[in-house]
Amino acid sequence: MVEGIAGRVAIVTGAGRGIGQGVALRLAKEGASVVANDLEQGPLDETLRLIEEAGGNAAGLAASVADADVGERLAALAVERFGGLHVVVTAAGFLWDGMIHRMTDEQFHAVVNVHLGGTFRVARDAFKVMREHARQEKERGEEVPARRIVTISSLSGFGNLGQANYSAAKAGIAGLTRTLALEGAMFNVLANSLAFGFIDTRMTRAMESQSEYVGGAPQGIPDAARNKALDLIPLKRAAAVEEAVGPIVFFCSDLSTYATGALLEVNGGVHMS
Repeated sequence: MVEGIAGRVAIVTGAGRGIGQGVALRLAKEGASVVANDLEQGPLDETLRLIEEAGGNAAGLAASVADADVGERLAALAVERFGGLHVVVTAAGFLWDGMIHRMTDEQFHAVVNVHLGGTFRVARDAFKVMREHARQEKERGEEVPARRIVTISSLSGFGNLGQANYSAAKAGIAGLTRTLALEGAMFNVLANSLAFGFIDTRMTRAMESQSEYVGGAPQGIPDAARNKALDLIPLKRAAAVEEAVGPIVFFCSDLSTYATGALLEVNGGVHMS
């Protein structure tokens, strides 16, 4: 078992698929009670089923992270159902790519509102609860345990062809996370981010190999562009979801009690090429 996860309460957004689902399942396996969120009820129910069949504790909320009250609803569900809130992982997201000279305002704002806006809303309202619980613990003279906010940035946050919206959002998440780390330090709220490269999800698979859409926006990368990008990675492959989950769990655990404000790149060494 990974230290510092059993008995904790965690919120995971985007938990119906991909990295979010992998994180929700792993945290539950490590003994956390999980509040899982996804836009779609069907995939969310599947995650809840898998957790419960494995003997874990979970509750679900089907809602968009673009909803104004989503953070409040998730934080309230965690406290009401499981009595606290210790970990948040913001993994919800989608792509709506396009070259900047053809990108519409709708395209730009939709992606930024889900990735950056959604991370802000969920983290802000979780932080309110974490801060208040830490304040009460201090007043009682108790030790304040580390609470954690883990956000998902991207290699694209450094800039990427055809992803002005996604790149802007992911770069913003890195800055937001550092601010959370600064404001959370006095309450032992640790905030860290991961900049992932190619993880094998519907967002990075060949567009031609799947028919995945979010609100009409096709998910995936054109095969030719994908192969070119993979060739630049020293490891010459995409990562399995489990290889993304491990570093996230590190930031959720007591293995990282002195890490805050960090941006960890997990990309197969692409910046060395």
